[in-house]
Amino acid sequence: MGIVAGLDSSSEYTRIVVCDTDTGAVLRQGYAPHPTDGEGDATSGGGKKRTEIDPQAWLMSLGEAATGGVLEGVQAIGVSAQQHGLVPLDADGSLVRPALLGNDKRAQSAAADLIDALGGRTAWAEAVGAVPTAAQPVAKLRWLARSEPDSARRTAAVLQPHDWLVWQLLGRPARQTTDRGGASATGYWSAATGAYRPDLVELALGRSVALPDVLGPAEPAGTTPEGLLISAGTGETMAASFGLGVGLGDAVVSLGASGSIFAVHQEALADSTGTITSFADATGMHLPVVHTLNAVRVLRGTAELLGTDLDGLSALALKSTPGSHGLVLLPYLEGERTPYLPHTAGTLAGLRRESMKPEHLARAAFEGMLCGLADALDVLRARGVAVQRVFLLGAAAELPAVQAMAPALFGAQVVFPQAADYAALGAARQAAWALGVAEGRLSPQQPPLWQGPSAQVFEPGSADPTDDPGDGLAVGQAVRQQFAAVREETHPGSFARSG
Repeated sequence: MGIVAGLDSSSEYTRIVVCDTDTGAVLRQGYAPHPTDGEGDATSGGGKKRTEIDPQAWLMSLGEAATGGVLEGVQAIGVSAQQHGLVPLDADGSLVRPALLGNDKRAQSAAADLIDALGGRTAWAEAVGAVPTAAQPVAKLRWLARSEPDSARRTAAVLQPHDWLVWQLLGRPARQTTDRGGASATGYWSAATGAYRPDLVELALGRSVALPDVLGPAEPAGTTPEGLLISAGTGETMAASFGLGVGLGDAVVSLGASGSIFAVHQEALADSTGTITSFADATGMHLPVVHTLNAVRVLRGTAELLGTDLDGLSALALKSTPGSHGLVLLPYLEGERTPYLPHTAGTLAGLRRESMKPEHLARAAFEGMLCGLADALDVLRARGVAVQRVFLLGAAAELPAVQAMAPALFGAQVVFPQAADYAALGAARQAAWALGVAEGRLSPQQPPLWQGPSAQVFEPGSADPTDDPGDGLAVGQAVRQQFAAVREETHPGSFARSG
């Protein structure tokens, strides 16, 4: 038996899990928030979302999370970190400016400029499998060139957060590395070709810079002077997928304020509209992703309108019936990415005297959110992605109304995994894989077979395993048809434009 660790450096904290290499059983854990103002400049202050950070804050919280002997006896470490951050370094490897984080919307106009500069959304989708957004490093490079030209001129190399952490753990060697998953989130590496597009870096920044070497899934980034193996690391989405143990036929729906839907697939999907983003995963496969701008924010907005919280909204919704007495909420409160309706607003349709009750509006909010996510899931299905199981993640997945409605609306077996830091677990599993290959115990083609998460499982169309799933599926299809009819009447042909 060996011992490995996975650390997840998210946007707010560092979490460490120490696991048995053979089974994945968690032996120890550590946790620490990133320091706030005055201790690493982790926040922009005033309670606002962080848009930039001194990366030393990540090391400080890592050190705190590792106190008390958490890493004692560990033979290898894997690193997961928040995606889309940009860490600009000068020729000496020193930080040029604080790291730019993924939620920084200052680069929105830069992303739009890049789309036009290459010839439109289709050109970008064909080049790297993704259309630039403000979150991506490629857009941040364009913003840097325009807004901070002195910083841009000093930038000689660019890393993402997990790349930088791996480099620090190894003692800042001459070679800098990343993995396929992290590289596929940059906007200048193609999952389809497995190669960088340095011309896109030059398009964004105005000149070339050094980019990290892209490692294979089981390839180590290096070994510390103390003999501790550091695996390639990866982004949080890829690490969470690996920690959940999803494979072909599985899709993962993540419920945050916005939503994301990804599935494991054998190949990168070329999507000329850019609706599908072609990520690579941490195993050598691919993770096509579809994003929605509206998920739990729809529930929170409706709960505020009705003077309750999410639990109260869930209880209200379950007093209504499928179809919400004809009430339909198109949940495009922030515009929408899927379908591509960037400048639209939400729509409430089907108002009649009998439908104007709190419980019907509550249920329409849940059905609208889930139908929007099911629409996004169908984008993947339409491109040949098999979906037999849907893993539903996020705190809102624990709401009874979500669990009651999701199986019928998704039309697939729905798995509600027990809450855990799957990104940290995925990083640990990657470390175990790299260690096993280095020791000759594992194949580079076969990761360790760890036990899957504890979970509730509901069959398609049923929130109760004793129910007849056929009845639930018919009801779910009727609700989705009602939703689609309102969507097409309000936004004709919106999905024809989105892919």
